[in-house]
Amino acid sequence: MKRTTLALDDDLLQKLRMRAAREGRSMQAVANDLIRHSIALEDRPRAYHLDLKGWRRRPVRVDLLDRNALFDMMDGR
Repeated sequence: MKRTTLALDDDLLQKLRMRAAREGRSMQAVANDLIRHSIALEDRPRAYHLDLKGWRRRPVRVDLLDRNALFDMMDGR
């Protein structure tokens, strides 16, 4: 395990201490888990936004119970 020095903001250090005490773990263990979790979230694939271009709708009146009229409308007749 490598050692390093980090300069933490006072509020972050206080929250890290409180969480470690609440969980009964060392600050090192809590910090390692939080960093691992953050990196894992960063490595997940991003959600993909599909932008579909459609066509303009036009009102069509057809009797859905009239099979022939419905097929004629779908075939563009």
